[in-house]
Amino acid sequence: MTANASPRVVSLVPSATETLSAWGVTPMACTRYCERPDLVHVGGTKNPDIDAIIALAPDLVVLDRHENRRPDADALAAAGIELVVLDVNAFTTLNDEMTTLATAIGLPAPAPISPPTPVVDLRAIVPIWRRPWMTIGARTYGSDLLAALGVHNVFADADVNYPEVTIAEMATKKPDVVLIPSEPYVFTDTHLDELTDVAPCVRVDGQDLFWWGDRTAGALTRLASTLTAVASL
Repeated sequence: MTANASPRVVSLVPSATETLSAWGVTPMACTRYCERPDLVHVGGTKNPDIDAIIALAPDLVVLDRHENRRPDADALAAAGIELVVLDVNAFTTLNDEMTTLATAIGLPAPAPISPPTPVVDLRAIVPIWRRPWMTIGARTYGSDLLAALGVHNVFADADVNYPEVTIAEMATKKPDVVLIPSEPYVFTDTHLDELTDVAPCVRVDGQDLFWWGDRTAGALTRLASTLTAVASL
């Protein structure tokens, strides 16, 4: 995809920043988590610098309901700035959200990402934080992406998207594997030692698991390769 006349876009979503860049639309500003040190940074996903964004006078600000805060969106809207608010919480709806993003910036819809064939039949837990230990529930993009590959999230029945859990609760669920993402928390080998009584621990790329968009097709291939290796252990 290429843009004929790129709008002035501020992206407050790392996945969107990466995807827009791949589409040939370089945001005029982004968050400090977007891994674009060459661009102007306007705070984080949860604490953007609203005044700085308004001063840039963008044509559009990209947000996501699960990464950004409603008060920040309301403040930008009150300043008369056009918003595109994405709602990416499932792999199964990603194509629609990608089309929404492309349409908002004047691009044709991207080629849809085909659902993968499940490659494993595994029960897993995915820790995302420690002190307290936290994991992902079913209504999250990462959980849905793993489900498409044949991984059953043992905390899929949680009432919240990011439940706090204990190591004892993890063990009670009897997972086949603990998938350790490289982000948002940096787990050391010592942390993994704490989980030895739960299940074997395998590291996975956190961006492939939690970042969506232009990277998703490749992420599915990479995650499938890792999971296939896990299933053969």
